[in-house]
This record gives sequence, structure tokens and C-alpha cells, in this order.
Amino acid sequence: MHSSRSSFSSYLPAAPDTVSRLTDSAVSLRPPAGSPPLADTALVPAAERSSIRVLVVDDDRTLREGCASVLQVEGYAVTCSGRGDEAIEMMQRSRFDVVMLDLYMTPVPGIEILKAALQANPEALVIMMTGNPSVASNIEALRAGAWDYLPKPFSGSHLHLMFGRAAHAVMLKREQLGASEQLVETHGNSSRMTLLGTSRAFRTAVELARKVAATNASVMLVGESGTGKEMFAQFIHRQSRRASQILVPLNCAALPEHLLESEMFGHRKGAFTGADREKMGLLEAADGGTLFLDEITEMALPLQAKLLRVVQDGVVRRVGSEQQDAQVDVRFISATNRDPRQAIQSRNLREDLYYRLNVVTITLPPLRERVEDIPTLATHFLAQFWRRHHPAVEAMPRFAAGAIESLQSRAWRGNVRELQNVIEHLVVLAAPGAVISAEDIPTHAEHDVTESSGTFGFPAHAAYHVAKDQLLANFEKEYVTRLVSRASGNMSRAARLASVDRTTLYRLLERHGFRRDPSESVAS
Repeated sequence: MHSSRSSFSSYLPAAPDTVSRLTDSAVSLRPPAGSPPLADTALVPAAERSSIRVLVVDDDRTLREGCASVLQVEGYAVTCSGRGDEAIEMMQRSRFDVVMLDLYMTPVPGIEILKAALQANPEALVIMMTGNPSVASNIEALRAGAWDYLPKPFSGSHLHLMFGRAAHAVMLKREQLGASEQLVETHGNSSRMTLLGTSRAFRTAVELARKVAATNASVMLVGESGTGKEMFAQFIHRQSRRASQILVPLNCAALPEHLLESEMFGHRKGAFTGADREKMGLLEAADGGTLFLDEITEMALPLQAKLLRVVQDGVVRRVGSEQQDAQVDVRFISATNRDPRQAIQSRNLREDLYYRLNVVTITLPPLRERVEDIPTLATHFLAQFWRRHHPAVEAMPRFAAGAIESLQSRAWRGNVRELQNVIEHLVVLAAPGAVISAEDIPTHAEHDVTESSGTFGFPAHAAYHVAKDQLLANFEKEYVTRLVSRASGNMSRAARLASVDRTTLYRLLERHGFRRDPSESVAS
């Protein structure tokens, strides 16, 4: 098929019985000038090479068997195919780490096989080979997702260099993935959904979510912005009997009343200006599944009344309709960053709707009350954002002990969402393999001023002594809350951290409504 194919026999053996001769000669060959830096198979331990699965696809039997012989001698698990359609079937059945693929194949073009390889395994590294190299074909292959490009004819040393780099990249990806999976295995809460955290308050919320997930009960998630309410909604849905159905999220604060009504209930053609066709709403779309109503207290009261009927009997009436349009079976998960009781008193939430949606309440703790989870979360986000923003071959940075302490000392008014933002900032600016110090962590002047002037929320208009007493009381409560969290509930350790005796610590706890464990002794 290619005029260059006959010349390849001088570079690779025609049969396995000449592999040793090729391997010896390949080691002694020097790569030509301009070739990439040496990154041969010595970078991959011999014991681990057999775990790297390779597929060589070329309709030239001599070439594919020669490549397979060289790689098998090095210890890799190699499979060959001479037909494009056969190769696609093989990739759909089995997972290959590296695919060496001829660009000009029949009857299936090499570019189509490349796309099929990446569809079967997006993490696969595909090396394109061709005897008719050109700038156009090179660019086409790389744009389609090829990892690199190997022009024919090539020597055994070229093959060693190219494949050594690919194998090394595969092992680096595995190490990074393994570290992330170990983190999830140690601190995660579900095989299908990752909720990281070991603190008592967070684990309590997770266990309650897991229990209620198995039922069809409506759930209300209460917590500050950024505490992970949507993640919990996804966790509950994926643990439920409705996991095979759709989860439909709707932010009630993102749309004005008339648009929110149309989005949720749908509308009839001509119901309002611009309604040029009939539209199904999200309630109908969520039939059989789950509807997540985020910021439920931001929904207008007339719309809450209309939603109440759906929650009660499943009847949906679209905007502009005078009859029942659908009967739906939907599980409702709602969320709010406000106290629902206060929202009822301020007439931002209907009490009857509250009792329908709030069969089970799950309160999510703010990040400042789960300080011991910050190292786990920070490490997880570091790996996540490093994979997103940097090539897989670059070594991931790590946190110095001082950086972790600095992260744990912050108030995190934006909770986990703010922590994510800070870690992504660090990742974007960090060098490969760097050690992230406390000085690298960004601070915001306006944030610091806000914290220093109003962290505990005392009334600025109050008299001096009143404001002072309230500030001190709030400080004590905030301090002991964080102290007990840092000590994981161990009172002896908490007393040591605060440099006070346990009697004083218990007095502080009782003053601010903390229950004392009867099993704890007062004696210090």
C-alpha cells in the first residue's frame, strides 16, 4: 500500500526468532539529531510493563509483527490487528493503554479508528504511523486526538524512544488516579458519589442522607451557600430507587416569577407573548425521577401555592391551560441557605409547603465547623484541578504543613466553594512538583476587612458595653465550636489545645449550650 513499506524490513525483524538481534542493535543505535530527549522503557519498572496493554494496528504484517516483537521483548502485553473493523471491535471489548495505528488503513480509515479508540477509552494514548507523512495529515491526526505521530520508516531506537515516553505517561496517569482513588476510598461515602469528609457533623449528615435515600420521602437540605447542597441532592438521588431516572435541578433564584413558572410547569401555545409553541415543564421532565429545587425560599408565594398541589397529588397544569395536562410521580429535594422557620415568619415560605417538602431535614455544617476535613478536601481539589489544567506528564505539587495549617485557620465564609476557588488559583500558578507554602495562599483585603469587622455579627449601632459583651459571647461560642471540631470531640485534647484546664473548658461549653458527655470526668 505504501512505497515505504519495503524499507521497513531493514529496521525491524520479520519474525520473532530475530528479536534478540534487533534488540541488541537497537540499544547501540543513537537517535538522530533533533529527536526528543531519551525517555526509554527504563523509566517504567520491568515488573509493571506487563500491565500496559498495547494494540498495534497496521495492514502490513511485517511491520506490525516487528513492532509487537520489540515491545514483547520489553515485557509489554501486545495484541495485533491487520484490519480496522477488527481493531475497533477489539477496542470495544478490551481496554488498551497505548494504540499504535497506521494512518492509511482499509476499509476503515485510520482517523476513524483513532476516534473509535478514544471513544472506547478516552485515556488511551494513540500513536499514529504513516509512510506518507505530511503537515496536513500530522495536524489532522493531532486534532483528532492522537498523542503523537511516528513517520515511517523508523528504526528500533525510534520505536524505543516513542513508546518509552508513552509508557511513562501511562504510568504517571495511573499514579495520579491511584492517589485520588485512595483518597476517595479512605474518606468517601459512596462508590457512585464522592462526599469527602470525616468530621462528626459531616458524617452525621451523610448517614442521614443515605438512610432517607432509600425512601421516596421529600428532603430539605439546609446550609450556608457553598456547603454542598447540590452534591448531597445528587448523592441522595444516585442512592435511591430512582437512580436510573433523571435528576432535574432548578435554581429558584435564577429566574423571575413568570419565567420560573413557565420553566417549571410548561406552557400552552399563546399563553403569553413569545409562547409560539407548546412547552413541557421540568416537572413533567422529572416524572419518575427527582426534582431538585435549589433556593426554594426565593420562589414567589403564588408559585409556591401552585407547586403545593403538585407535591400533594401530582397534578400539573401548564401556564395558560384550563385543564389537567399531566400526572407526575416526582421526588422532591429542596434546599435553602436560610433558616426555614425564619423564612416562614418573614412570609418567604408557605408553611403548608414547608411541611410537604420537609419530611426529613438534613443540615449541612459550614466548613469552619469541620476543620479536620480541610486537608482531605484541599488534597482532593489539588489533584482534580491539576489534571484539568496541566498535562498528565507533569508532577503534581504538594502542600507544605504550614500551608495546611493556614487553610485550617481561615473562616471560609464561602465554605467548600471558596476552598475550591483558592485551590484552583494555586494550581494555575504552581510549578510542577512544587511545594505550596502558606505564603502562596491568596488573601483578599476586602475579605479580611469584612472578617475583622463583622465576623461575629455584633450590632454596630448598639451601646459600647452591649456590643462588647455580645462580641465576647459570640467569640467564646465560635472559639469553642472550632476547638471541639479540631479536637474531634476529645475534651482532653481540646483543653490542651486551648491551654486551659478541663473544668474551665466544660464551663465554657455549658455556657453556650453544648451538652456534656456524662462519661467524661471533670478532673483535669
